[in-house]
Amino acid sequence: MLIFFNHAIRFIVILKKALLILLLFFWFIGISQEVTNTEFGNGMLNVVAKDSSWSVKFAPRIQLLSVFRKGYNGSNYEKTQSNFLVRRARLKFSGFAFSPKLKYKLELGLSNRDIAGASVFNNLTPRIILDAVVKWNFYENFELWAGQTKLPGNRERVISSANLQMVDRSILNKWFNIDRDIGIQLRHHDKIGNSFVIREIFSFAQGEGRNITVGNLGGYQYTGRLEVLPFGNFTGKGDYKGSDLKREDSPKLAIGATYDYNSDAVKTRSNMGKYMITDSSGFYNTNISTIFLDAMVKYRGASFMAEYASRVADDPIAVNSDGSKTGDVVMVGDAINVQGGYLFQRSWEISARYTVVHLDETITGIDTQDQYTLGVSKYISGHKLKVQSDISYLAVGNENDGLMYRLQLDVHF
Repeated sequence: MLIFFNHAIRFIVILKKALLILLLFFWFIGISQEVTNTEFGNGMLNVVAKDSSWSVKFAPRIQLLSVFRKGYNGSNYEKTQSNFLVRRARLKFSGFAFSPKLKYKLELGLSNRDIAGASVFNNLTPRIILDAVVKWNFYENFELWAGQTKLPGNRERVISSANLQMVDRSILNKWFNIDRDIGIQLRHHDKIGNSFVIREIFSFAQGEGRNITVGNLGGYQYTGRLEVLPFGNFTGKGDYKGSDLKREDSPKLAIGATYDYNSDAVKTRSNMGKYMITDSSGFYNTNISTIFLDAMVKYRGASFMAEYASRVADDPIAVNSDGSKTGDVVMVGDAINVQGGYLFQRSWEISARYTVVHLDETITGIDTQDQYTLGVSKYISGHKLKVQSDISYLAVGNENDGLMYRLQLDVHF
């Protein structure tokens, strides 16, 4: 009788949860039918107040990834490893408040990969918040951003993971990107003549990455970026989207340069990587500079992107108070990434990429990495619904190499 009673209670609890979910679902459907008239890919919910004093756009996103790897250690091939995961699961909100000149963006990450990185520096909590930023167009072509968002670093990093040409970003981005941080950004753009566009961005940030609650442990991070588009703007902001889905009817070119200076940085990759902790439970500080140069070209379905990254530090080897090495070092070195693709009429695309990362081996102990990638993509509804696949060959030094095959589905409402 007791077992039956326990099962009955459990069944009632599950039934209540199911009914609550159904009620919320039908309520949401009713609300969405009442207030939104958007097509797939333009947000699941798009609401504007009757007095036009605010708006909100809601767009969930799912990215499913399967990975197969096989390594070679110089004498034997290793067993094939496979992994199936929800690479990204995100909720995006955007709109304006009070005035169209005051915009906001909130993006939450829910997958394990999105929220990983809990530490004492963020109260041992999941890092759910990706973006939480307010954008104020306070005068003509000037905008002031405040909050947590991507820094104006390398082009490949600033391109959303939903808009990539291949399954994921290159290994240049893995080692050198400066990702997200919290602070302020001043942005400006102008047009010279009929088509020449110039953009300038300056950022002042905390310098230790996103979702940090225990700071500031080092100095501050200063980032400046300059972009020129000699033939005018890309269609649909295509200079920050992979592939030429808009099939530019005239050649378009974007050139960018970024300089990032992290004063008294306490992490091994500027605002990324490990904290450099000393024997006295303090932090090792050094000034880190990172440079990015990049270019994007698109014309009639063909696209090409190139990037160069370089990082230096005043004193890259972390030491304790007595001068002994802590074991941590700044990842100094440089890298080059080049990639291109062609989009066929039926929305199939083939692409190729070559990346070389050359970290200073005498400091980092990491050998040169060369990666070659071939990709194929099917765009069912542009970047909003697509299937992508690629195969990569990675060579590390003269002895270790490996193959990696990936298949991914991306759904973005």
